[in-house]
Amino acid sequence: MGAITTLSTIVTSFVVFQLLFHFVSSWFSEKISPSFNRLSDEKKIEWNSRVVSTCHSLVVGVFSLYIFFFDEATIADPLWGDSSLVKVNIAITTGYLISDLLLLFFYWRVIGDKAFVLHHCMALYAFQFVLRLGVLAFVGNFRLLSELSSPWINQRWFFETLKYPKFSKANVINGILMTVVFFIVRIAVLPSLYYFLYSMYGTEPYVRLGPLIQYSWVGSCIVLDILNVFWMIKITKGCIKVISLMRQEKAGRLQNGKVD
Repeated sequence: MGAITTLSTIVTSFVVFQLLFHFVSSWFSEKISPSFNRLSDEKKIEWNSRVVSTCHSLVVGVFSLYIFFFDEATIADPLWGDSSLVKVNIAITTGYLISDLLLLFFYWRVIGDKAFVLHHCMALYAFQFVLRLGVLAFVGNFRLLSELSSPWINQRWFFETLKYPKFSKANVINGILMTVVFFIVRIAVLPSLYYFLYSMYGTEPYVRLGPLIQYSWVGSCIVLDILNVFWMIKITKGCIKVISLMRQEKAGRLQNGKVD
């Protein structure tokens, strides 16, 4: 995959996600949810941002899962396997991250978040090594598996914004899936990722990467995973709070039943 093709993919991805945010999301949301028109302008901005996030996550997450199991180049050589599929996927993500950064800064008062800016910048810095030099494609694709958790996180926000009851079946099921999927793709996989990096340390392919790439990738992974642990703690606290409230409500109903 040449430089021109990579750049074209990034630009196309950027334009598509901008169009989704500014035009397609509002049009589509009005069709499927009459409540969308009753939202405030600030809520509509975040709604559109999360629709774009979900679209990106579904495309890139599913693609990365396929690559993880079936891409011969990265399976044969995790450090130096130059995979066109991985480059396409990372180029799509690069376009999305640049688009989202632009929206974060432009609508900072509504959706601005320093943690997201840090996350996007670290990811962009690490991914450029894959796109420019064709190295660490396996690790880059492995990081993209985390996108599989984003649709559930966004759906939780949609339910909350549409004022679905906290204990509705849809909300509870989504909450469970959000917590489980987030833990699997962002936390549970960490030991295997860092064991892989440790097992590569000192090998000839690893040494050939050079200190800049070595330290950049390990450093970016650490920063991204600190953020993931931070978000996992927040999700877990929210999950525990909901379970506690459900138990209290159930106990209240039983108590009222006894009184009656």
